[in-house]
Amino acid sequence: MLIKKFQRYFLNLPKLKSMTAKEKCKQGLLYNASHDEELINERKTCKSLCQQFNQTQYSESEERVQLIKKILNKTKNNFLIEQSFWCDYGYNIEIGENFYSNHNLVILDCAEVKFGDNVFIGPNCSFYTANHPINIKQRNAGLEYAQPITIGNNVWLGGNVTVLPGVTIGDNTVIGAGSVVTKDIPNNVIAVGNPCKILKEIIE
Repeated sequence: MLIKKFQRYFLNLPKLKSMTAKEKCKQGLLYNASHDEELINERKTCKSLCQQFNQTQYSESEERVQLIKKILNKTKNNFLIEQSFWCDYGYNIEIGENFYSNHNLVILDCAEVKFGDNVFIGPNCSFYTANHPINIKQRNAGLEYAQPITIGNNVWLGGNVTVLPGVTIGDNTVIGAGSVVTKDIPNNVIAVGNPCKILKEIIE
């Protein structure tokens, strides 16, 4: 098994060398975000728009909506994102209908982050797709990899919740305040804690 794994790696080595950092990122491979000009420029563009959004007068609601539509890949008709809001690229983020996030939302969207309809997010919540190697040399060299996050429909996340790379949260689920979600959470449950664990099932 291990021999076959190494054989596949060396067979793919020429292809890996020809891939851009962005292409490697999309495939969940190790890539260098710190020294790649394409990714650096995309982050600069996105964060400049986030800064503009955060500094817009609160009364200028239509201007704030238009800025969010410029930042994010996909939105629906009804949403409200309170200031401040920060993300890395924006083009990896999709939000559903009737989306609401309270102040200080942070989304590190190196990979896709998708929110369903009727998602409510408390203040100071964070969604991290970026991950770093355990290997010291790789980490110090600036290498990282990314895993997507998916949030279902009718999900409520309390304040100060952190969702880590690769996590899926199912429909109709509530995540208690202060939770750190390290693994998938199914539909129709209340989950809380660090690490976040199922507290009870939601029964209508």
